[in-house]
Amino acid sequence: MTKHRATIEDVASLAGVSIKTVSRVVNREANVSAATTEKVEKAITTLEYRPNPSARNLASHHAHLIVLVYDDPSAYDASSAGYIINMQEGALRACRSEGFELLIHPCNHREKGVGAELQEQIRQVRPSGIVVAAPLSNMPVIVDAVKATNTPYVRLSTGTGNGDEYEVATNDREISAEMTRYLASLGHTRIAFIKGDPTARAVGNRYVGYEDGLEQSGLPLAKELVAEGDLSIGSGEKCAEQLLQLENPPTAIFSANDDMAAGVIRVANRMGISIPRELSVAGCDDIALAQMIFPALTTIRQPLSAMAYAASKALIDGARGHPHEPGLEIVPGAIKKRESTAAAPKNA
Repeated sequence: MTKHRATIEDVASLAGVSIKTVSRVVNREANVSAATTEKVEKAITTLEYRPNPSARNLASHHAHLIVLVYDDPSAYDASSAGYIINMQEGALRACRSEGFELLIHPCNHREKGVGAELQEQIRQVRPSGIVVAAPLSNMPVIVDAVKATNTPYVRLSTGTGNGDEYEVATNDREISAEMTRYLASLGHTRIAFIKGDPTARAVGNRYVGYEDGLEQSGLPLAKELVAEGDLSIGSGEKCAEQLLQLENPPTAIFSANDDMAAGVIRVANRMGISIPRELSVAGCDDIALAQMIFPALTTIRQPLSAMAYAASKALIDGARGHPHEPGLEIVPGAIKKRESTAAAPKNA
């Protein structure tokens, strides 16, 4: 015999409240007393009631849904999904805790018509809010497309807050200066840096932090020690080959992300350069790859999960009538010291 599936009417009857009150409790709306909420939640548990997501969405102008828009990793020849996975985890944690769903939307900003395609997707699913990850958070074609839908959004890691929106970022410049000072404290005087995608302002702040760290350590900025990457493993390899073939090569290489740092380690291994005895390598982000490669990578733990959680939670709060004030929320990063860095070689 098939078990009767509890309906919202059953819950209302058992709790002794109206169907509208049950709906407010399920959707976690304001203006419901603690006593009433407790009665409804007890009835939900007793009846094993499961709300119908489609019905919830039809009851409002927006679905109980947050969309995470990020740079499509498949557009790169050799990329790691670790950056995306960390953000997904944070956004999903916020959604699950609040009874919302998460939709992930990889977006290749290089494709023609990407803005129109993104707008159509947003209009179809009618989300409560959109989290726009870097570097897309700085690209007019993406940001303007999102704005045109009149859907609330939060941008991550824009590099600088504009003061008109609620945004979430980390302390890229300050923590990158700290990493550079750490390498200098190990006795390295030839510290190279591999830049990332120039369109990503937050990644650009890491280079500025590198410059700050050199100055704070009393070291000159040597232009031949700065290479241009694009955040992919392949570009890290190309930059490493360029730097390690210099007449006076660096004894430490700091990359703007972990993927490029992994590329450096691969090249060093091919060239027979011992890490960390002859060369120290550092990265940024602390994706899973950082602990999987050998030696394990010293890096900056970027709080991607916490940032995505904060952004998603802010959008959910806004959907319930409690929008966050405009401003830049900083979630600080931290240095994770591992086996890829050590004292500079004595013959350097």
